[in-house]
Amino acid sequence: MFIGGTDTTALTIEWAMAEVMKNPSLMRKAQEEVRRVVGGKQKIDETDINQMEYLKCIVKETLRLHAPLLTSRATAVSAKLRGYDIPPKTIVLINSWAIQRDPKLRDRPEEFIPDRFANISVDFHGQHNQFIPFGAGRNGCPAILFANIEAEYMLANLLYWFDWNLPDCGRGEDLDMSDAYVLVIRKKFPLRLVPVMHS
Repeated sequence: MFIGGTDTTALTIEWAMAEVMKNPSLMRKAQEEVRRVVGGKQKIDETDINQMEYLKCIVKETLRLHAPLLTSRATAVSAKLRGYDIPPKTIVLINSWAIQRDPKLRDRPEEFIPDRFANISVDFHGQHNQFIPFGAGRNGCPAILFANIEAEYMLANLLYWFDWNLPDCGRGEDLDMSDAYVLVIRKKFPLRLVPVMHS
């Protein structure tokens, strides 16, 4: 459980950083929030994270656009769905990628827009069909809470302590955002950044 949560969290952070690097105004907005909330403290704590609404929106939008894995279920008994007979013990994949990018559920679903999660109550537990990055129901990911908290802390620290550049004076809009599916959905080309200690 911890390894799975760690791997998918690392992928979530990589995607989040890629998205804010591609959209510098979003990076500035996120860094301003994190640095304002933390102030001059040497350590980010839970109280700080709870005040970082925009950071939470970035994590949710990252998970919506780049859900780390496909969730599956196995049928316990035979079923009939839209005229199809599904025998028992059939593996059924929940295509969260398609659900979360459905234009019937949201405007501009292919765009990274963290503000779409501002001022709305959507959680990670799969209670809202349009947001199911960790699956849904009793068989959802058991590491939801761990993965979410870890992602928020990691991203907050990366944004607080460092300013970020692309190697060789690269431009964010030129970032390749292709993905590749292995066991999880990762960036096809790993993100490479140059950290600059924030003063």
